[in-house]
Amino acid sequence: MYFSLLQQIESPADLKSLSDEELQIIAAEIRLKLIQVTAMNGGHLASSLGATDIIIAMHSVYNAPVDKLVFDTGHQAYAHKLLTGRQTEFDSLRLFGGLSGFIRKDESPYDVHDSGHASDALSIAMGLALSRDIDGRDERVVALVGDAAISGGMAFEALNQIGHEGRDITIILNDNEMSIAQNVGALSLYLTKVRSSRPYIQTRDSIESRLSSLGNPGRHLVEMGERMRDSAKLFLIGGTFFEDMGITYLGPVDGHSITQLKQVMQSSKQIAGPVLIHAFTQKGKGYLPAEADPELFHGASRFTLSTGQFEAKTEGKSYTEFFGDALVAEAEVDRRIIAVTAAMPKGTGLDGFKQLFPERFFDVGIAEEHAVASAAGMALGGNIPVVAIYSSFLQRAFDQLITNVSLMNQHVVFCLDRAGLVGEDGTTHHGVFDLAYLRTMPNMKIIVPATGAQLADALHTALRLAGPVALRFPRGEAFVLDPPDDAASAAGAAGAADTANAASAAGTASAASATDTANAANVTPATGATPAPKLLEPGKAELLRAGKDVALLAVGRMVKQSLLAADKLADQGVDAAVYNMIWVKPLDTELLASLTNYQLVVTLEEGTLTGGFGSAVLEAMSDIGSADSVAAPRLLRIGIPDEFITHGTTNQLFELLGFDAPSLAETIRQAFDRNTAPKYSKTILADSQS
Repeated sequence: MYFSLLQQIESPADLKSLSDEELQIIAAEIRLKLIQVTAMNGGHLASSLGATDIIIAMHSVYNAPVDKLVFDTGHQAYAHKLLTGRQTEFDSLRLFGGLSGFIRKDESPYDVHDSGHASDALSIAMGLALSRDIDGRDERVVALVGDAAISGGMAFEALNQIGHEGRDITIILNDNEMSIAQNVGALSLYLTKVRSSRPYIQTRDSIESRLSSLGNPGRHLVEMGERMRDSAKLFLIGGTFFEDMGITYLGPVDGHSITQLKQVMQSSKQIAGPVLIHAFTQKGKGYLPAEADPELFHGASRFTLSTGQFEAKTEGKSYTEFFGDALVAEAEVDRRIIAVTAAMPKGTGLDGFKQLFPERFFDVGIAEEHAVASAAGMALGGNIPVVAIYSSFLQRAFDQLITNVSLMNQHVVFCLDRAGLVGEDGTTHHGVFDLAYLRTMPNMKIIVPATGAQLADALHTALRLAGPVALRFPRGEAFVLDPPDDAASAAGAAGAADTANAASAAGTASAASATDTANAANVTPATGATPAPKLLEPGKAELLRAGKDVALLAVGRMVKQSLLAADKLADQGVDAAVYNMIWVKPLDTELLASLTNYQLVVTLEEGTLTGGFGSAVLEAMSDIGSADSVAAPRLLRIGIPDEFITHGTTNQLFELLGFDAPSLAETIRQAFDRNTAPKYSKTILADSQS
């Protein structure tokens, strides 16, 4: 019978009595567990495998939770969960009701802060250190940060203050961009031991003090010595950047040698002020498929453990794929189009664009603020930048969206992937706030397509509008919309013919001018058999289903849910019309003004109710009612409540929130009856006379 060392670890304290050889065995057991669980549940495997040895060494040397261990992004901390009393729950990783795939403060006392977005750990660590020193405590503050995260602008801001303040902070830089040779690791470890020893530090400081007291000749000698030291250091270990910022650099060390890691961490305790330990690791360490393709196993879906093969895709074309294909088609026609992303070329569907138009593709790294501001510069230069960023990550560029883009009314197209509920990544990754903050920005236009084909139409339209435009679309399979019924088609036919005139009246490029674009010098004729995308009329909704009792106004993925709910309502004698609103800004105010005959109007969105699409409709209907002195219908808003939503599959979260068709139908039916309180009250913020 196999004896598991890992199963004997109930808390990090149990590691401290083990030998380095035993710790290496635990590392192997942890890696096996990570592979087994992510094969079943999906997850961030490659980064967690690479950081396993560092985390074991951290818990062996430091005294958590008294000492504060801060994890940047947090998706590399699976080993930390296993070592801090969560082994029996680990099989529930990323499952609904189970452990989060990230660090969560309410999950364990060993989790210092909620993490999920990169480059914030150093700021958190600095705040913890300042708080400690103000209160006179003596715990250690240690931040584990990856080479990509430390390149983010927020991390540089933190490093600047960390070096300036000189507080005791240990930064462990997990650098998985290259492997480290054993001889380099041994030499660097020797240099680290020498440079971190008390005699060395005391002797260095004493000599520099005496030389400085000699006046100008002495100071010149000190400066010459520093230049010689920095030159040698740059040649041997490359740490002058951090040293120049006031941070002692130790390393590089082999990030998979627990012995070396423990030694350098112990040595760092002897140094006053901030210290950076530079550890080289291999992403995906211990699992050959992940080592061979760490990007593929960064955020992996379920796979077969023995082969590393992912489950065959059974769903149709995703929204991301529709977007990527549509952008390539547009870029073939218009050479002004530039694609910009922030470390997510594959996740945002830009791989094809990157391969075909490398000179027009820019991955700026984890720097969303810079991505948006540089896109404004591209627009000022006469190009049309398309910025593809996950919805939750675009939040980081709020000021740049306002000041650099909206204020100057620059033609930048923002394509927000992962809008709405993203599933197992949970609270930090749900893209539910974009509608609320984007619609506050003057000049910003917002399109929320319901289908993949409509996403292509939306992109086609956005590229021909003036000023900033945002498209939001969810993760996963794109909805395929059946043709509208006869009544709906007849109701919407008249307005469709006037698209070009309406677009021109709205101050946008007209259909005619879009056609004329083909004659421009920087445009080539479109090719291929794919149906040409259509221009969408700004601020114009489409009627998908006619009905006389209730009007369902939906955007995005909630259009499908509304159609399904309308079918169930019909079975209960409630005749519901369904509108695909398409535009959140500008709204179809003409439609809203025509809804007075309905007993109930319902807005449905996969975004926060606070300030979102429903709020926009409520405001517009209030204005219409005030201007026309016409009593507006009762309005029911359905969307994300004023709370953070947990992780789970999208279907599970839809059921939790009452977004599934049966729950929606029941909520709407009960609201339709004025004498019955809606059952699914969590989804309802307003059920009142406007």
